[in-house]
Amino acid sequence: MRHLAYVGSGPYCYANSFAMLMGEAAGGAADPAGPRRDGPGPGGSAPSTAVIEVATGGPFGMQLIGGTTMFFDAYGWNPELGFDQALSALGWTSTVTKGGDASEALARLAAAARKGPVWVGPVEMGHLHHQPEMTGPIGADHFVVVLDVDDRRVLMHDPHGYPYAEVPVDVFMTAWRAETVDYGDPYTMRTDFAKLADVAPADAIRSIIPNAIDRLSMRTDVQMPPGSLGNAEAAERVAQMVEAGAGAGLREHMIYFAIRVGARRLSDTADCLRLAGLRDAAEIAASQARLVGSLQYPMVTRDFPTAAAALRELAPTYDKLREALSWT
Repeated sequence: MRHLAYVGSGPYCYANSFAMLMGEAAGGAADPAGPRRDGPGPGGSAPSTAVIEVATGGPFGMQLIGGTTMFFDAYGWNPELGFDQALSALGWTSTVTKGGDASEALARLAAAARKGPVWVGPVEMGHLHHQPEMTGPIGADHFVVVLDVDDRRVLMHDPHGYPYAEVPVDVFMTAWRAETVDYGDPYTMRTDFAKLADVAPADAIRSIIPNAIDRLSMRTDVQMPPGSLGNAEAAERVAQMVEAGAGAGLREHMIYFAIRVGARRLSDTADCLRLAGLRDAAEIAASQARLVGSLQYPMVTRDFPTAAAALRELAPTYDKLREALSWT
């Protein structure tokens, strides 16, 4: 089956936030000639969300953290680990600040927002009560672009579908403290986005292939919790958990987040690898995208045997992709 690039909505919060900050003149300005393309594209002044996402290294693997929490991303990886790699690959830089107490962080954010948009996160998504379904912490990381701060409210572009959202300062600061997010530091933000070099999207993707191979080889400096598994072993264990009824929130995590973002990442990975001239690897990534995407209906309808079979078909593809990339 021919692969078709996906364009549409999805939980791409940090890639979308980066794209806003990496627009024309690094100010988040839209191109008046037309909308930003989601796919890899032929090049231009700002990278696409697809290239940003793939350049983080996240799509290259699968992990089951502590034997309980699964993601269709690389073993030992979290978003923060990929940000500097992505910026470097794309020819960009930024300044990171984090920590301090709440009053210091708020003053820092307000001062930065007076100069221009600020990339902020991780924040605890469950505390962002402008999203109708969010009423308290759910352990979900999120990223936003802050536009303005005063003593009453924080104005932001929330890439989950809420441009120019306003939230009370105290609500935002609780979210930004990110106590229930399992990585990162409180009050992290990035400013001073600057383009250092013109890097073609294909060259950016080629530059991260060694890291992709390391990720698929499950090389990581992160100390993983006991019971953690990666790639084929993770897929097999999750298949077993699904067959057992996908309890303890696994089904909900998969249908509302993990499948959606996993299938999109892999679709973008196929597009980016093809753009970089890596056609065999691109075909494998496209097959992974189709398998992950195929999980949504059976998981929603509780057809757990069908979902488990797709996970087992997915299991050997990680080694196949690593081998294909190793020949480049």
